[in-house]
Amino acid sequence: MNEQYEYVPHRLLRRRVRDIASGTEGVLMAVINENVSDTGIERWMELAYIRGASGREFTTAVTNVEPAHDQPTTAATRRVPRST
Repeated sequence: MNEQYEYVPHRLLRRRVRDIASGTEGVLMAVINENVSDTGIERWMELAYIRGASGREFTTAVTNVEPAHDQPTTAATRRVPRST
């Protein structure tokens, strides 16, 4: 297979997203238009590269990517004020 690809801009780059096919969440690292064919006939597809909580990246069709609205809480937002 001849390695051919091009980076594609996407509005959710570097944001937390969900892969609707698997339900897995992570950060969208890149969207790449790749030739995914293993034959002589080219077949191009836009793939989303998502880095999961484990640090490993996985791919899915870019059409399967949606924003993850339930963002994890940070330490600052978890603090409960003490009563005096």
